[in-house]
Amino acid sequence: MFLLCIKIFFIRILDVSLGTVRTLVTVRGKNFIASIIGFVEVLVWFLVAKEAISEANDSIWIAISYALGFAAGTFIGGIVSRRIIKTNLTIEIISSKADKLVKTLRDSNFAVTVLDIKGRVKSTSKMLILEIESHRLSEIREITNEVDNKAFVIVNETKYVFNGYIGN
Repeated sequence: MFLLCIKIFFIRILDVSLGTVRTLVTVRGKNFIASIIGFVEVLVWFLVAKEAISEANDSIWIAISYALGFAAGTFIGGIVSRRIIKTNLTIEIISSKADKLVKTLRDSNFAVTVLDIKGRVKSTSKMLILEIESHRLSEIREITNEVDNKAFVIVNETKYVFNGYIGN
């Protein structure tokens, strides 16, 4: 019984992690890769569900192992996805110290577009727009907080990027 519970737990981690990765790959429009992952995911799920359900013993530990595997798989799938799926982010920053922030960001090799905007409080302000690889978000956050810790920042995941320049 103990070995069956351990097996169910680890196979559920694999199954749910695959599901998380498949979902994110689908959202990014990579349907063929998502289909392959989906096939493996459902095959694994079917085999473990079949074994868990057909076990003659009505022990609650099988259900707990199944549920714990699902929870752990969700957590691990998120970590795996962030590491293997490259994501671009669009950052919008409205800052009262835009000129200094632009210089600091460009000196750190970020591509920055600056727009004049009209806000509620000030009649004119500046908005900085950046397109970055997600692994550089903490660097943007650190620079922005250092230059203007009251800057208004919006971060969105970008589905497609065409042309232009993304600093490295």
